[in-house]
Amino acid sequence: MVPATDWSPIDNGLFDKVFGATVLAVLASMIAYLLAQYIDIHLYHFWKNLTKGKHLWLRNNFSTFLSQFVDTASVLFLLCVFGKIDWALFGGLLLSGYLFKVIVAACDTPFMYLGVALFRKRFKMEEHQEIDLSYS
Repeated sequence: MVPATDWSPIDNGLFDKVFGATVLAVLASMIAYLLAQYIDIHLYHFWKNLTKGKHLWLRNNFSTFLSQFVDTASVLFLLCVFGKIDWALFGGLLLSGYLFKVIVAACDTPFMYLGVALFRKRFKMEEHQEIDLSYS
């Protein structure tokens, strides 16, 4: 019988180097996601109040820009603290990851306007009308 390690061209050291941080990376991502979403929601409503419900593009993008910075920085920080990523890579990974997220957020704005228009049409809602979520 052939030992289990003989059938793979990848040795255990390389496998552990590539996949060894998976659990930590997922945990760091979930913590960062929750923190970023909390920030995103509060900033979205801050911008909504400040603009009196107008300028959807502004509140969508500005809340997302900051929350995605927090998300990216948090994940990288946790991975650096636990030694899974070298601190020397932090700045470059932060910049590239954040810029990617900003570009995607800016590109999804027209689709958000389309979604809002379809939602308003489907539920026969007026401009700036909100759904009443009271359960009384």
